[in-house]
Amino acid sequence: MEFVCSMKRSFYFGLVLFSLCSGWCWAIDTIRPGQFFKDSDFLESNGSAFRLGFFSPEGSTNRYVGIWYNLPRTDVIWVANREKPLTDSSGVLRLSEQGNVILMNGQNEILWSSNVSSSSADSTVQLLDSGSLVLQGSDGSLLWQSIEHLGNTFFRKSSLSTNLKTGEKKYLTSWLTESDPSYGNFTATLVPLNMPEVFVWNNGVPYWRSGPWNGQYFMGVPFMTSTYLDGFSVAVQEGTTYLTFDYSYLISFRLNSSGVFVAAQWNWDEGQWLNLWISKTSDCDVYGKCGAFGSCNAERDPICSCLPGFVPKNADEWSMGNWKNGCIRRSPLLCERMNGSYVGKSGEEDGFLRLQMMKVPDFSQWKYISEEDCRPLCFGNCSCLAYAFHSGIGCMTWSRELVDIQKFSGDGTSLYLRVAHSELGKKQDHKATIVSVTVLGTVFIVGALYFTLRWKITRKRGRKRRSASEVLLSDICCPAAGFLDYDIYNKDIEHKKLEEVTMFSFEVLARATNNFDAANKLGQGGFGPVYMGVSPDGKKLAVKRLSRNSGQGLKEFMNEVEVISKLQHRNLVRLLGCCVERDEKMLVYEYMPNRSLDAYIFDPSCRGILQWRKRFEIIEGIGRGLLYLHRDSVLKIIHRDLKASNILLDEDLNPKISDFGMARIFKSNQNQADTLRVVGTYGYMSPEYAMEGRFSDKSDVFSFGVLLLEIVGGRRNTSFYEDDGSLSLIGYAWKLWSEGSIEQLVDPALSSSSTTPEDIIRCVHVGLLCVQDSAHERPGVSTILSMLSSEIVDLPPPKQPAFVELQVPTPDPNNSARILSKNSVTITDIGGR
Repeated sequence: MEFVCSMKRSFYFGLVLFSLCSGWCWAIDTIRPGQFFKDSDFLESNGSAFRLGFFSPEGSTNRYVGIWYNLPRTDVIWVANREKPLTDSSGVLRLSEQGNVILMNGQNEILWSSNVSSSSADSTVQLLDSGSLVLQGSDGSLLWQSIEHLGNTFFRKSSLSTNLKTGEKKYLTSWLTESDPSYGNFTATLVPLNMPEVFVWNNGVPYWRSGPWNGQYFMGVPFMTSTYLDGFSVAVQEGTTYLTFDYSYLISFRLNSSGVFVAAQWNWDEGQWLNLWISKTSDCDVYGKCGAFGSCNAERDPICSCLPGFVPKNADEWSMGNWKNGCIRRSPLLCERMNGSYVGKSGEEDGFLRLQMMKVPDFSQWKYISEEDCRPLCFGNCSCLAYAFHSGIGCMTWSRELVDIQKFSGDGTSLYLRVAHSELGKKQDHKATIVSVTVLGTVFIVGALYFTLRWKITRKRGRKRRSASEVLLSDICCPAAGFLDYDIYNKDIEHKKLEEVTMFSFEVLARATNNFDAANKLGQGGFGPVYMGVSPDGKKLAVKRLSRNSGQGLKEFMNEVEVISKLQHRNLVRLLGCCVERDEKMLVYEYMPNRSLDAYIFDPSCRGILQWRKRFEIIEGIGRGLLYLHRDSVLKIIHRDLKASNILLDEDLNPKISDFGMARIFKSNQNQADTLRVVGTYGYMSPEYAMEGRFSDKSDVFSFGVLLLEIVGGRRNTSFYEDDGSLSLIGYAWKLWSEGSIEQLVDPALSSSSTTPEDIIRCVHVGLLCVQDSAHERPGVSTILSMLSSEIVDLPPPKQPAFVELQVPTPDPNNSARILSKNSVTITDIGGR
């Protein structure tokens, strides 16, 4: 979970500021005996943080009494009459003769009541700055408070709690739908058994699990560290375990009607909620997706696999994607065969396999002992199936079926799984491997020293060609940047580190592509052609051969290698290696049989292949890949050249972002950068980047917006030169949006049965928000994905883009600083400003 809490305004400062700027308003926060609170009235807390009033959810005409943040939009955190809505505006909230706060309709029927037996006739009800509505006696005693009866939102000062002895709980309950606040199917509770965990339940069945609390964060939520979560705490008081949240920023956690937690922070600059985290990003987040002894990995296909040493319990069902029955052990444990005894042949003892970056299973047991004592504790108990250690918790062991295990791409915990000796492999084989590696390593070092000496001698003699021995070694795929052409290596890349990158020789790639035969040419990129090749082991490759006059220098080439070698995501193309020999620079990628997206959405003969459902999946896939680059990868990366021709499609037409030659790595706390060297493609470049050289993640968002509109319309952004009005696709989309004729934008190749007006309108709406003139008015990628999935229902209205006519600079032949390359790729050096 990555919380990007960059706002500098505190919770109350922001709310008070909004209050001061919002004009005159009532400041009443209390209802007293004899006062009637009608549909048009509202209460406002003393510090103007919250309001209470009547409201109708979007898409409904029913009226409810609720509490919401005092913000420009109504985001309700608590509803009184969830099960009994008003059908008109006749509702009245008041104090009854017995001192309860009640809601009545026009027929004087009580629809809701605080229902306190010990109330007094002269009690009062007040809305506090904590967001709680409280009922107080005449002596100031607290009789009832809404914060003890949570809705679907966990917010500042609220808490989840459970008392195991009494069974008393404070929990969240989802709305039935986004327009119906009645009790839904999902609840969220704090389960304090052994170690506290948060569970989401679907009608009583586990649906999501946070993993155990380790004193700072929940271990089952990746990237959730104490740095992000100042304000969360777990405490036990008088037998009740509490999870509380007290944070200075305006952040809330909402359990939506689909059972998904959505953490959002109010952004004062954009005037909207920005999603920080979503509990379900893939099916792997669903509790027990792969059954007992199964592990889920969202980066793999299929996502479920059995743990090492285990096989599917039902192979036929498993092969069809039905994983609920899980897996069973392939080889019995020694202690099981010996009825609990560990006496057997020497060297046949059970052992433990280390599984890294894991979400630990459910049903753990806990003991606070050292890490050294944890393994013997588990090993000495035949029923102990696995163990893990965390300094904040101690030793965790599992003696029941291992359920709800997930493999993370980063973060996570090392889980030690008990397996039979036969699953570990023979120790002698392991030793032999070590000896072999040691010998080979020694030979390599000696050989490297020898050839280094030869290389120096050759250079002193002024030889310009590499020695035959170097050519021979470079033909072997070897890691790092060994045996590159000396002149190139010395001048440009002596400081580049290319760990775990395979180096291909020119000869190997020439053979793989049949000497770069035109018949193997897949396409022409901005920096050179791309060829299909076949490796010696029969694997298909995509070889990108950079043209010598392409405009992409070694800097961009090495940048692409360095960036993409560190990335791994299902929606990013995978780099297999590279080649640098003299004037030749080549990149070797995984082969994409369906080529690039532009071949499908812009080619009249192919446009009908991608119907709306697949196009929408492609849009979401590109968004997920972009979110990984901006937020979830080990590096924060700005692509700077996102366009249709850089989206490749695999055999299932799943999108993969490619071409990272223009990408820039940001520091984790860096939001934007400036450059005098503008790179990218006109038509996809944001105004602030094209004109001022300033770029950020919002620059990629602009490109994504253009790409989204192109996918919907089936036309290039730059295809409007000959049209009346000379509008770009952005301008054309805005014109149709303003006229209420957005259906005219839709690609005619899309069948009417495959599209729905709501989906199209939402996508165009999001696309127009992405291409707003001002960067801060564009949503972040996580927000975009929530908008597309309808998790965010109310979208802000788009403003008219400033550049509705495409502006194409004319190259100045007298300015050598500007280089226009093929395929609309542009590299521009900006002079002094």
